[in-house]
Amino acid sequence: MNTRKTPIERQDRGTTSILETLNVDTGERKALGEFEDVIEAPNWTGDGKFLIYNRNGRLYRYDLSSGGIDEINTGFAVDCNNDHVLSPDGQSIAVSHHTYEDGQSRIYILPITGGNPVLITPMAPSYLHGWSPDGKTLAYCAERNGQYDVYTIPVTGGRETQLTDVPGLDDGPEYSPEGRYLWFNSTRSELMQLWRMGADGSNPTQMTFDQANNWFGHVSPNGERVVYISYKKGDVEPDQHPPNKNVQLRLMSASGGDFKVIAELFGGQGTINVNSWSPDNKTIAFVSYRLKS
Repeated sequence: MNTRKTPIERQDRGTTSILETLNVDTGERKALGEFEDVIEAPNWTGDGKFLIYNRNGRLYRYDLSSGGIDEINTGFAVDCNNDHVLSPDGQSIAVSHHTYEDGQSRIYILPITGGNPVLITPMAPSYLHGWSPDGKTLAYCAERNGQYDVYTIPVTGGRETQLTDVPGLDDGPEYSPEGRYLWFNSTRSELMQLWRMGADGSNPTQMTFDQANNWFGHVSPNGERVVYISYKKGDVEPDQHPPNKNVQLRLMSASGGDFKVIAELFGGQGTINVNSWSPDNKTIAFVSYRLKS
């Protein structure tokens, strides 16, 4: 069973949050700031100047040059979770917000500078993960009739399209930069592994094969490499990605093959749920956690 929770349920983990960056080639790791509550899932803006993350259901912008932090006005969407994605042109952000009516996650779009959210997916629960490079389509994980699968929908709303339909959990769909593929993670091979399929759902192909539970494959802007988070087998059930676990960040070629461990940390849920590559393909942003004494 998938273990997603609303932001309100996630706030008290007994941890300090550390916003970090990591050069995937040199291994240089830099702590940008510490927070006494939960922050999650930084997006790196396309101009390279900011990181956007969620905290207590709201979105914040971290200025990489000054260290300053500003809240983004998200209107009524004040229960946003860690599934948020920037538009290819950098002008909008799509969020997964838990509505007051039933507490279920639905997808909305609003200006990156802040403003009133526009509902895209009335059906719920829906958890955003991808925005097509042409700006026309959103990809997300959704539970329909008791099963979690990958769906797409036009950014203007309308009818959703189901792309996967096999037993088990399919999650984390994210477009490759040229728009040809959707990367996702799936338990269809028992453990959670990374997969890749055509943007129309065709030809699903397994991309990782090791004895770990691998989540959230994020493709570099040049399409050459993929970073993802890995849980040790036995630490979690394959369909779970909880917080407060010892995890690894791994790097692999987008064509598959061997992986490289680039970081070991205490984290999990909230560490790297969304794409956080820098525009120059060198650095990723993520969140680690430390237990409070």
